[in-house]
Amino acid sequence: MGLSRILPRSQPPPEPVAPEPDETDEPEVATQPTSGPRLHAVPSSEVVGDVEEHAMASVIAFANQKGGVAKTTTTLNLGVALKEAGQRVLIIDLDPQGNLTMSQGMNPDVIERSMFDVLVHRVPISDVIHTVEVDIAVASIDLAGAELALSALIGRERALEKALVEVRDKYDYVLLDTPPSLGLLTINAFVAADGVIVPVQCEYLSLRGLVQLENTLAMVRENLNPAVRVQGIVPTMYDGRTLHAREAIEILQENFGDLVFETRIRKTVRYAEAPVKGSSVLRYDPTRPSAQAYRDLAKEVLDGAQAREHA
Repeated sequence: MGLSRILPRSQPPPEPVAPEPDETDEPEVATQPTSGPRLHAVPSSEVVGDVEEHAMASVIAFANQKGGVAKTTTTLNLGVALKEAGQRVLIIDLDPQGNLTMSQGMNPDVIERSMFDVLVHRVPISDVIHTVEVDIAVASIDLAGAELALSALIGRERALEKALVEVRDKYDYVLLDTPPSLGLLTINAFVAADGVIVPVQCEYLSLRGLVQLENTLAMVRENLNPAVRVQGIVPTMYDGRTLHAREAIEILQENFGDLVFETRIRKTVRYAEAPVKGSSVLRYDPTRPSAQAYRDLAKEVLDGAQAREHA
């Protein structure tokens, strides 16, 4: 489905809306201590007797050139929710800031081997996968120099795609957290991905960036990966008490229709508190609506995958 240009809309007079409860006012719950990450050795692919080799993982990139839209939060918590649902999940940190890595209790500044080594030095990706809540291929501060180092390599746009060959049959889902830009790291994610999920903050200016993202995807489809498409759009930081947020949802639905997930990721301090504990919100506060939202999103992703299989 193509993405159309988002145009300004006239605003109707605001309607009275009953206030919604704010999760941030609730007391913090006790959390379980997080054990240290373990380096995860991915076994080599084998077929024993009549046992069939596992199907290739679905690779999903999470992208938005605008920062601060809950992209890393969505990558981690959706990954954990998919694992809760019985899926085998690998999340990959492609952002030089290393926020996804930090969200699982690791310090990107002291990691010896990371996705930089995988992309630039062709180190096996299994060497940088750690097991915490889910398997995570970590980032380090070196990743900031990856775009410059990759620019001198032949086939630079396919470095990640080639690296994933080793592990795609070990997982059901591989989730890629990209930088807040449309540079070479993000292009690598688009080339390797089957689909793209776009977290979008429920503000008008955030919506306009979707047009630029689709233009970049169109160029990738034309030259590198004909199959990659926007798989879904996740409204984040939603506050239903404001007219602006509700109108942003209406604009998304008018322009993108069924691409917009039904799940709304509401604004709450829980998503900021959980990474401080090196945890997803599903472990940090598992019974709250903030955790349930990502379980609902995981169900939508799984239902969509089943619908595509039977189409």
